[in-house]
Amino acid sequence: MWRFLGRRVASAILVLLVITVIVFVMTRVVPSDPAVVYAGPKAPPAELERIREKLGFNNPLPLQFLTYLGGLVTGDWGESLATKRPVLTELATRLPATLELLFAAMLIATVGGIVLGVIASRRPGGVIDGAVRVVAIGGVSVPSFWLGLLLQVVFVGALGILPATGQFSKEIEYVHPVADITGFALIDSLISGNFTAFGDGVAHLILPAITLAAYPMGLVARMIRATMLDVLNEDYVFTANAYGIRDVIVRWRLALKNALPPTMTIIGLATAYALTGTFFVEVVFNWPGIGAFASAAMLAVDYPAIMAITLLGAFAYLLANLIVDLVQARLDPRVKIS
Repeated sequence: MWRFLGRRVASAILVLLVITVIVFVMTRVVPSDPAVVYAGPKAPPAELERIREKLGFNNPLPLQFLTYLGGLVTGDWGESLATKRPVLTELATRLPATLELLFAAMLIATVGGIVLGVIASRRPGGVIDGAVRVVAIGGVSVPSFWLGLLLQVVFVGALGILPATGQFSKEIEYVHPVADITGFALIDSLISGNFTAFGDGVAHLILPAITLAAYPMGLVARMIRATMLDVLNEDYVFTANAYGIRDVIVRWRLALKNALPPTMTIIGLATAYALTGTFFVEVVFNWPGIGAFASAAMLAVDYPAIMAITLLGAFAYLLANLIVDLVQARLDPRVKIS
């Protein structure tokens, strides 16, 4: 186990280093003056030159890269050119909201996808199987920003039962403010006993979580259906049926347990993908996560912010792969960690 973890950590560091080099070079190739982004287009030439000297943009490119690498190791990921604040501070402030949205979406996607996949495998080619197939393909195919706007039209405009945007209502922010304890708003509202804010936060979370969950839920549902059909043809399933074990137990305990390990890869990668997919959802629902920060950074060509967000996404993919390998080995003893 420790040798496996050591090899994975070493390979992850190498991958992150390669990604850092690529993104660093690409951000420097873009025809944009970071000093203008930092000081504004009307700044005098002398002020622009002073900023270039302060931020090190006058140094040779290899020296800039080595300085950036040293900052990564020591926790100095640079200063955002747009907000004038440290990038790590910006990410630490906005990441909890994104993680809350991501956790809620993956919970919906995992549970919903497993349930739909198992139900669809009961009668392949039937009406229910066809309906699940339509839902799964639709979730994978429909763009998240379009689905988010559609849900807003239906549940906010037509039905008026859910809030449209934001993490909390304005009334909550002024009348029942959430105490900042852990940085996670829903958890903090529960810890502090602010159930009014908790209910309002859950109501605001529903639509963006469903929007973000649509794509991974479609993948999980299709994968569970396919693996369940294979598992249900195994000899032990026929033996269990011959002994008169109830179909519910055979499907939901025996067969599903062996259908889960192949699906864990899909769930892990979908989770990492959803972290970057939150950008579109957060913009549509005005969610105070890293999505709005990432969008603003890309529009402003904010080099330090773009590189930090890219490294965060790459780290999420690597971490998801590692967790998937460990979970698969736990669920299936035949899987060896090597």
